[in-house]
Amino acid sequence: MSSPIQSVPSVSVSYSRNGSSTKANALGMRPMQERAYEKRGEQYLLIKSPPASGKSRALMFIALDKLYNQGLRQAIIVVPEKSIGSSFADEPLTKFGFWADWTVAPKWNLCNAPGTEGGKVNAVGAFLASPDRVLVCTHATFRFAVDRFGVEAFDDRLIAVDEFHHVSANPDNKLGLHLGEFIARDRVHIVAMTGSYFRGDAEAVLAPQDEAKFDTVTYTYYEQLNGYEHLKQLDIGYFFYSGSYTDDILKVLDPTEKTIVHIPSVNSRESTKDKIREVEHIIEELGTWEGTDPATGFQLVRTPDGRLLRIADLVDDDPAKRDRVSAALKDPAQKNNRDHVDIIVALGMAKEGFDWIWCEHALTVGYRSSLTEIVQIIGRATRDAPGKTRARFTNLIAEPDASEQAVAEAVNDTLKAIAASLLMEQVLAPRFEFKPKKVDSGPSPGFDYGAGGYDPNKCNVGFNEEQGKFQIEIKGLAEPKSEEAVRICQQDLNEVIAAFVQDKTAVERGLFDPELVPEELTQVRMGKIIRDRYPELDEADQEAVRQHAIAALNLTQKAKEVATGGGDGDKNLNTAFIEGVRKFAVDVRELEIDLIDSINPFGEAYAILAKTMSEESLKQVQAIINAKRVTMTIEEARDLAKRALKFKQERGRLPSITSPDAWEKRMAEGVAFLARMKAEAARG
Repeated sequence: MSSPIQSVPSVSVSYSRNGSSTKANALGMRPMQERAYEKRGEQYLLIKSPPASGKSRALMFIALDKLYNQGLRQAIIVVPEKSIGSSFADEPLTKFGFWADWTVAPKWNLCNAPGTEGGKVNAVGAFLASPDRVLVCTHATFRFAVDRFGVEAFDDRLIAVDEFHHVSANPDNKLGLHLGEFIARDRVHIVAMTGSYFRGDAEAVLAPQDEAKFDTVTYTYYEQLNGYEHLKQLDIGYFFYSGSYTDDILKVLDPTEKTIVHIPSVNSRESTKDKIREVEHIIEELGTWEGTDPATGFQLVRTPDGRLLRIADLVDDDPAKRDRVSAALKDPAQKNNRDHVDIIVALGMAKEGFDWIWCEHALTVGYRSSLTEIVQIIGRATRDAPGKTRARFTNLIAEPDASEQAVAEAVNDTLKAIAASLLMEQVLAPRFEFKPKKVDSGPSPGFDYGAGGYDPNKCNVGFNEEQGKFQIEIKGLAEPKSEEAVRICQQDLNEVIAAFVQDKTAVERGLFDPELVPEELTQVRMGKIIRDRYPELDEADQEAVRQHAIAALNLTQKAKEVATGGGDGDKNLNTAFIEGVRKFAVDVRELEIDLIDSINPFGEAYAILAKTMSEESLKQVQAIINAKRVTMTIEEARDLAKRALKFKQERGRLPSITSPDAWEKRMAEGVAFLARMKAEAARG
């Protein structure tokens, strides 16, 4: 008998539903599209915006302007797979107030064209020589076409790359190489779009010097969800199970919620290696099978309480069956019919670009190695739909079992799932803008500073509801000086945090090292990540970026702790996160950078882990991690010694190894470690 799964959402973010993100202006543009259109004159533009925020239409507006007002000859839209090509079908934009319609001649939408890649590459050649304006093709067709015709054949054209996170600067990635060549030649315009805030996962999409040429339009999840009409709450949680997941699935799968279940990949630890049987088992758990609907191919299942569930099985490999189910899911006539289907079970499908507005629960079994994939899966549930006020994403993970050979791998998966969860919290939270508290600091227009208003004698927290943005004053905060450092602090903090929470050493120590001094992570480890990531920044700018990133991560964690730990169930959830940030800032004597550095960024994640995982498993994981701990590396010792020097400049003495202050003691240990190494080297 397996232990019951406790329902502990690791985070719950709520939004005010002011309806703004779905309203259009006089040209028929929603706020995100309007923001992107303002930058239509840029040669290189990167649009980062959540799934369903209207990126494809934003591109249509920009492309039409480039073709008719900026002198470009043609626009080529490049999508990762054929099914996404339909997002760029004809749109009567003039009907909604724009000055031109979007049309693609059927022969130039190569996503719909039959035939081989060779034939499609010929078609690209024919298009380049034609007077027609717009072509849609896949990443693959485009790569082959550039190989055949060379970058110069595309001069004076717009190249728009959808789902840009598929591209990377890795030399094996042809599309990334081609983009580098286009930028070096500098004769095309490029618009890149992504629903992910992480460039792939570890590989940069572009070389840093190329990326610096792009102007970025960022539209956050917070703005998107805050502007919905119906959906007001999003829960993200991970749960552990032991034994086979199919036995435990009903503890997290609520048959009354519209759900997409992504079963584990056949190669993963969670898989039973028989995917067909897994689907059958899920169906058996839900109720009694009553046959297949002849029109749609959906499985009909009667639940114990008498309801008839319609289940779409996208796992079955029989092409005839799967194609029928797939076609039924895409049937435009059923798009607004909530009762068309209840549960979709998928393996590799139903992620990116898959639209089912009614989905309330994205349930994923097994750890997903790609953050981008997790963002895409969550995006399936964050569509706005009438009557849908709450959505959730659940990750079901096998509990590490010490008797297994693969226990180290299991521990790794657990840590990565926690990292993904921390990152998603960061993506869903409002944006942070940090300012050093100075004598002459004052309020900014548009920001609400809470009940008492702005207080010149303390560090203030302002919130701008419309922009979904905090403005937080911090004592002793370093300000970025160079243009690039300012850009990173404004736009790329999530990238920095992604690198930090995916750093194995940081997560392991943050969660399981009882002797951890938080500054070893917030200053030393984060400092190293910043130096490796942005070597071109000077030391002062690297420190400014480090402080901004750690402040964003730690304030999100503290706000979450206050918001979920209050035990006040009736509190207006929309303001819980905002109040959490305010309350934390008020509760501490002074919000200063040293205080923020002294918080363990993984402390709150550990508290949640302790609730969701059995005590026995938790102890095992801790033992496994602590067994392989290295006390200090030479690089860490050097960093500690550097910080000890700064300590000496400020206090007139070196840190003491007997100090009751753990961080001072650790800096002293770094100095001692280096002295010992030197002495050993001298002795030979």
